Amino acid sequence: MADKRVNVLVYSGNGSTVESVRHCLWSLRRLLGPNYAVIPITGESVLKEPWTASCALFVMPGGADVGYCRTLNGEGNRKISAYVNKGGAYLGLCAGGYYACKRCEFEAGKKGMEVCGDRELGFYPGICRGLAFPGFVYHSEAGARAAELSVNKEALSTVGGAVPETFRSYYNGGGVFVDAEKYKDQGVQVLASYTERLHVESGEGTAAVVYRKVGEGSVVLTGPHPEFAAVNLTKGGDNPAYPRIVEALATDDKQRVDFMKAYLAKLGLTPSQDDQGVPSLSRLHLSTLESSEVSDLVSSWSDIVEEVDGEFLIKGENDTFQLEKQSGPWKSPEPTSTLSLQKVADALPTVVKDIVTDALTGTSDSTKPVTKTDAGIVDYDKITKKLLVHDTSLPDTKQTPYFNHHAYFANLAHYKKRHLHDISETFGNVLLYGEVVTSTNTLLEKNPKLLEKLPVGTTATATTQVAGRGRGNNVWVSPPGSLMFSTMLRHPISLSTTAPVVFIQYLAALAIVNGIHTYDRNYSLLPIKLKWPNDIYALDPSKGKNANPNDPKSYVKIGGILVNSSYAGGDYTCICGIGINVSNTAPTTSLNALCTAANLAPMTLEKLLASIVVSFESLYLRFCNSGFSPLLDVYYKYWLHGGQIVTLEQEGGVRARIKGITADWGLLVAEELGWEDRPTGKRWELQSDSNSFDFFRGLLKRKV
Repeated sequence: MADKRVNVLVYSGNGSTVESVRHCLWSLRRLLGPNYAVIPITGESVLKEPWTASCALFVMPGGADVGYCRTLNGEGNRKISAYVNKGGAYLGLCAGGYYACKRCEFEAGKKGMEVCGDRELGFYPGICRGLAFPGFVYHSEAGARAAELSVNKEALSTVGGAVPETFRSYYNGGGVFVDAEKYKDQGVQVLASYTERLHVESGEGTAAVVYRKVGEGSVVLTGPHPEFAAVNLTKGGDNPAYPRIVEALATDDKQRVDFMKAYLAKLGLTPSQDDQGVPSLSRLHLSTLESSEVSDLVSSWSDIVEEVDGEFLIKGENDTFQLEKQSGPWKSPEPTSTLSLQKVADALPTVVKDIVTDALTGTSDSTKPVTKTDAGIVDYDKITKKLLVHDTSLPDTKQTPYFNHHAYFANLAHYKKRHLHDISETFGNVLLYGEVVTSTNTLLEKNPKLLEKLPVGTTATATTQVAGRGRGNNVWVSPPGSLMFSTMLRHPISLSTTAPVVFIQYLAALAIVNGIHTYDRNYSLLPIKLKWPNDIYALDPSKGKNANPNDPKSYVKIGGILVNSSYAGGDYTCICGIGINVSNTAPTTSLNALCTAANLAPMTLEKLLASIVVSFESLYLRFCNSGFSPLLDVYYKYWLHGGQIVTLEQEGGVRARIKGITADWGLLVAEELGWEDRPTGKRWELQSDSNSFDFFRGLLKRKV
């Protein structure tokens, strides 16, 4: 696959703090979306997963660097160092800055606080010494301050964009990079310096933020926390000056953002021109092709609906849904595309909540407009989701301007007519749509009380997800332009021998390819492939005539699959989540870029969704009747791995050739190679949940 680095990985393992990780994710998603996926990564994943090939930036946030050492010393640091030296980028914030220096000196000589010692990464060739300013207390704001930084505009002059002269940054426990000016001959550049008197000896200069070229890669290390935005700072009861600190940081927020964009660009990334603020959640819309089916469905909910203060609610295990109807006892108000700002305000930090509430009541200062970028870190689980039941007619374009329900159901009926003899006409019939949702998978899977009342084939889709889910608990914002949906099915345990549930992910992958290829005439020519076990790849159209359809390195990822299953009452309940990049050029390529290259009309989300869910149902019923064996040849037709030679890390680095998957349990089959790559006769069968591929290195790793 083509070497495109699209992931920004924020370390969330031992040593990191929840608050620092959240601030990191919040700021970086706004500055780098939609060009990159900003996601957390655990210490275990750093050690065991093949993350380096697709990583554009590795971030070590604030916390305690001793915890980082305990987890990453040795193998972890070797991987990080090799990644940077081979062209990667590293951002170390506060504790992450201490950690990446040759030596860390924190509160030297102070009993109970001292942390001093050499560090393995050594990206900065000298010492990071703290405290730069006194007063730090663990898990407290007692030592917090708005530290003024003087920016070295010359060092950032080549990156373009606005670069501030000075700005104030949140500080709490960070260090100073000692004698930074003396290391110019080793590639060190000072990007910003403290302007105030320091608490420790800093040698030559007062470097607060430094940059260095390391091998083919680069690093930026900070003492303060430029990723901490004032809008998210709410806990300061142990610091009387805290309100003034937050006010100062809010005043300089634009300069903070400009500085972050500048150093991200210096690290080789492409920051967004506009703030990628996370939008407010929208109303959910429940509909079916026949309105009477909606009424019948809702009538079965009577035992899970409760009335609270005149509102009809379903209190799910993860989310609370407020029910509205076009008719009947839950008469809805005038349609609106988003939840009320007051509902969102209730879940925001106090500083932001006050601003939003003032705006709603007409008491806000005109100099404090409420915008998308004002919204701080939101706990979306606490926001009640409004669910409008369309029992008289389908949603119109005013209610759902980004999704045409009439087009979807018309195409669904069209594709179902093609499969009259191999579908039961249930998949996709019930549709739950939201313009902005947390995650389609979460809305279904995490609310069993509602889920058990929904029919097989119920599909949830959205234009934007603010907490999209992937493998390994990864969470990110999924922007418009992607087809994101989750379909629910119940798989009988009685079929466990002839049709094991593990194959559902393979069926979903085939459904995506088939749905694309049967979208319309000539779309079967689009070069779509499958990466084991659950990723969708496309031939990179940017390569033009240089793209080789037979070379896996010519392909880039455009989609993925996540299947969550639970068991109850004799059935596996499976939520199959699918995400496909249909029209976004970032971060890799899109289906419509392929269409343009093939002189085909661009795809619409509604028609593609209908095509895929009908294909999914057809394949699923064939699977239930005959198992996966009859589908193996079709699966291999689109497989990227035929005859691929890999290294089995867990077997001591032996070479092996991929032979396929087993027809009984879907295990990956690898055959050992000996002299001149001749088979030795030894074979391995590997589970998808226990192993992962690094195709750039031809490496198969064991997950632990």
